[in-house]
Amino acid sequence: MEAFLVSTGIVALAEIGDKTQLLAFILAAKFRKPIPIVLGILLATLANHAVAGLLGSWITTLLGPETLRWVLGVSFIAMALWTLIPDRFDEKDARLARFGVFGTTLIAFFLAEMGDKTQVATVALAAQYQDVLQVVAGTTFGMMIANVPAVLLGDRIAGRLPVRTVHFIAAAVFAILGVATLLGAGERFGF
Repeated sequence: MEAFLVSTGIVALAEIGDKTQLLAFILAAKFRKPIPIVLGILLATLANHAVAGLLGSWITTLLGPETLRWVLGVSFIAMALWTLIPDRFDEKDARLARFGVFGTTLIAFFLAEMGDKTQVATVALAAQYQDVLQVVAGTTFGMMIANVPAVLLGDRIAGRLPVRTVHFIAAAVFAILGVATLLGAGERFGF
C-alpha cells in the first residue's frame, strides 16, 4: 500500500503545471468533450507508466543492491531539481485532431509522457518498491487526480493553483525520498 500511496502523491504533486496538465487544459478547451479526454488520458497513462514500471523493475535485476541504492537516491534528488524547472507546452502536441477526441488525447498524452518527469518517476518508484502494479496504479491515479480537474474545470482553476508552491512541495518529497534512499531506507526491499 505504501508504494501506491507514495506513487500517487508524488505524481499528483509533480503533475501540477506539467506539460501534460497543460495539454489537458488545451484539449478540454478545444474539444469540450470531457469523457473521451479523460478516458484517453487514463489509457495513455496506463500504457506509458506500465512500460516505465516494467523498466524500473528490470533495472533492479541489472544492478547490485549498493549500486541500485545510489542510482535511485541520486535519481530522486535529480527529480527534485527537475520538478523545480517549469515545463513548456509545445502546440504540436495537440495537433492530432484528425484522430477524434479520444484518439487525439490518447496519442498526444502517450507521446507527451515519453521522458517526462512522471514517467521517469515511475521508473524510479518501480525500482524502489519492486511492486510494478502498485506503482503503476499509484502513478496513474496521481495523473488522474491532477488532470481530471484540468479537463472538467479548465480555465476556471488554471489561475488559482499555486503552481510554484506545489512544485516546491513535490521537489521536497523527491529530495526526501532521495536522501532516505541514500541513507538506506530501501534496505527492507533488498537493496
